[in-house]
Amino acid sequence: MAGRPHTSRAPRRPGAPRTAAPGFAADSSRAFIPLVVFAVVAALFLVRLVYLQVIVAPSYAAQAEQARTVGFDIEPRRGTIYDRNGTVLAVSVDATTIYANPSEVEDLPGTAAALAGVLGGEAADYQNALSAGTSTFAFIQRKADTAVADQVRALDLKGIYFIADTKRTYPNGRVGAQIVGLTDIDGNGLSGLEKYYDDILSGEPGRYEAERGRDGTPIPGGVHEETPAVDGQDIIISVDIELQQYVEDRLLADKEGLTSNGGSSVVMDAETGEIYAAASLPLLDPNDRENIPAGATELKVVTHLFEPGSIFKSVSAMAILESGTMTPESELFCPSEIEADGYIISDAHDRGDATFTLEQIMDQSSNVGISLATENATANGVSGFENLYNKINEYSLHTRTGVDYPGEGEEGTEYLGSLLPFDKWGKVQAYNISFGQGVSVTPLQMTRFYGALANDGVECTPHFLIGKPQSGETPEYATEKVIGSEKALSDMTDMLKTVVSQGTGTDAAIEGYNVAGKTSTAEIYDEVNGGYRKGVYNMAFTGFIADSTGPQLVCFVGANETEYGSIVTPVFKDIMSTAIDRFQIMPE
Repeated sequence: MAGRPHTSRAPRRPGAPRTAAPGFAADSSRAFIPLVVFAVVAALFLVRLVYLQVIVAPSYAAQAEQARTVGFDIEPRRGTIYDRNGTVLAVSVDATTIYANPSEVEDLPGTAAALAGVLGGEAADYQNALSAGTSTFAFIQRKADTAVADQVRALDLKGIYFIADTKRTYPNGRVGAQIVGLTDIDGNGLSGLEKYYDDILSGEPGRYEAERGRDGTPIPGGVHEETPAVDGQDIIISVDIELQQYVEDRLLADKEGLTSNGGSSVVMDAETGEIYAAASLPLLDPNDRENIPAGATELKVVTHLFEPGSIFKSVSAMAILESGTMTPESELFCPSEIEADGYIISDAHDRGDATFTLEQIMDQSSNVGISLATENATANGVSGFENLYNKINEYSLHTRTGVDYPGEGEEGTEYLGSLLPFDKWGKVQAYNISFGQGVSVTPLQMTRFYGALANDGVECTPHFLIGKPQSGETPEYATEKVIGSEKALSDMTDMLKTVVSQGTGTDAAIEGYNVAGKTSTAEIYDEVNGGYRKGVYNMAFTGFIADSTGPQLVCFVGANETEYGSIVTPVFKDIMSTAIDRFQIMPE
């Protein structure tokens, strides 16, 4: 019987593993590899997505926001400074700050050239700001005049923007500029009252931050911060700008004397301490900041110490009168010279031996006479020289005046000027101090003392600030009675009137008025070589109009390093004559 072909197969051993057919294994491996690759790629994409969306997304978002965000401080309008009559001395006016978003500037050379055409300078001057990489803010010109900014605005330059701003101006130019002072471009006080009252004038800055689109327009809802600025307060100061201008003009008029090495003057109301005018050469022009002379920003009547010379004899004479050891008519033998510790003391002008009254010692300005009179003023067990030392301190001539102006002595101490402790005084030092050598003061300290002579022995704190119009506040200042004897004050005033009527101060006389004051011709100590210089002096006159109605003004005039001669008394006369007319000061 025919049958199917037979295929023989070896029998499987018990427990032997089954094996797949060769074709099936190869197909499975090829199918698995794409799945693995896909899974790896998908995992990588997932990790990248998580990295971008979760880990670095906030950072990228912040960078993107920063790239389209413009932010700047909003400068407050600085307070206005007025003189005592309401004249504007310093004011902030509208200005425009021009800035660029460099990332939006498309035509750098053309934009730079267009800016230079309006703002001045060369195109290269603007290219650094315009090519500031990825920056979104670069100043082009700060505080430009609004009219100039409008010209730039009309150019419609891509990437150029504008901020409403203010800038400080000084309508009176150099007149009163030393007193008023200066600010920097950011509106911070640099000198004068701008610096001293910066916290009142400056106000509080605001802040503006907002997102802008590619075309520079604000994105709706994109303002992140908008804090309004708080404007500064106005102040009214005691200066009379008309008298101030005359004082400055008069100082400048003396081309050979006061202007050679610097002159100065201050006019103060003895009854209130209000300073009506003050100036020192060289003067300051706030509109020419590139050419400010050395020392022009300082008011030297406040900041500079000097050896006062004979105007200090009034201090010694007042101490003598208060001791009761002499009256103006008391006589004293005054040799032509005296010796002390190997030094010779003599008067500034040659003379023989003479007998002088205390009044004559003052009107002839005798160094020998005031030295001996001071030495003899022993009372109540206190020597004449120790009495002088005590009175110098009682009259506040070794302490700061407290004037509201920067630079009066070292911060943190009440003392101002040089005065040796009494136990360090030798005889020659005592003689010298009695006529104003070997002791240093400021012109304002001497003005305050002479103010006490005119104001019944009461010293007032010299000051500028007299009002804050927004708050209605009127500041109060300390006063102190430093001279108690009415008889001594009357005698002192009479002696100072004699100095002007028939002594060394005749050029200060004003017809129809009783001028009381004292001249000074002080030697200048050589700090380098020691000793006193020959042929040059610091000249000064300090005085007031006695027996008068109206403001009780006291005036100091000084000239530095000048030849011997009467150059300050005519200046005093002219300044006080102007004040008499302006403030209607009348003789009693």
